[in-house]
Amino acid sequence: MAFGAEELRVLRRALALALHPGTASAEDVQDCFRLADSVDEALDEAARLRAFLLADLGRYRAALPGTAAGYLALLQEALGAGHRPAPDDLAALRALRGNPVAAALLAHCQGLVEQSVRARFAAGAPTVPAPAAPPSRARLLALPGGA
Repeated sequence: MAFGAEELRVLRRALALALHPGTASAEDVQDCFRLADSVDEALDEAARLRAFLLADLGRYRAALPGTAAGYLALLQEALGAGHRPAPDDLAALRALRGNPVAAALLAHCQGLVEQSVRARFAAGAPTVPAPAAPPSRARLLALPGGA
């Protein structure tokens, strides 16, 4: 996210106000609110762009192998925007691994997935409990009279 000169000036004043809150004028407060609105708007736009990119990636993935070049470019762009490869992405890359770009992307994505799994375990992600041992079976006894 890039800030213009005016936004940087307001951000600097906002930081100064955070250190010395008693010196805020009404104009400073309004500028801070406008800056917060601008940042919120930029975040919303980034979320919309990311959603569009992921939807487009899904469409290209569904049309594989005919759209391999476009899919690989979109996947690289999505990874650059913070997308973590999904199982569908890995399956598509495995199907395209004859393509050198796809093979390199597959190796990169597998590394990202491994990092993600390690991070979840390091953060104490809940683990799947081990299945309970089946209760011991009672011995079957023959009933008198052969019934």
